[in-house]
Amino acid sequence: VQLVESGGGLVQPGGSLRLSCAASGSIRSINAMGWYRQAPGKQRELVARITSGSKTNYLDSVKGRFTISRDNAKNTVYLQMNSLKPEDTAVYYCKVLDGMDYWGKGTLVTVSS
Repeated sequence: VQLVESGGGLVQPGGSLRLSCAASGSIRSINAMGWYRQAPGKQRELVARITSGSKTNYLDSVKGRFTISRDNAKNTVYLQMNSLKPEDTAVYYCKVLDGMDYWGKGTLVTVSS
């Protein structure tokens, strides 16, 4: 299974970005899909996760600002990020569970004026 993330970039504080992660290859049955992030000098952390039944959970600091969703027909997961803050700056990684965990290579999100 290969994962390709897109949608990262530079945005001003208060702005929005939408990340996408498309899975391809020998897909069997994708269960949970999620977004993680890793800022410089910090550990990777779970940002948002969505199950096959569309149950979601979020990192406390992004609740009310970020929304995770998925399109099962396209094997794609999205992360809509609004009201971005400088502390959201990080490399964002997609992770998919399909019998085992698969990771994308990451996309950089920079929030700065």
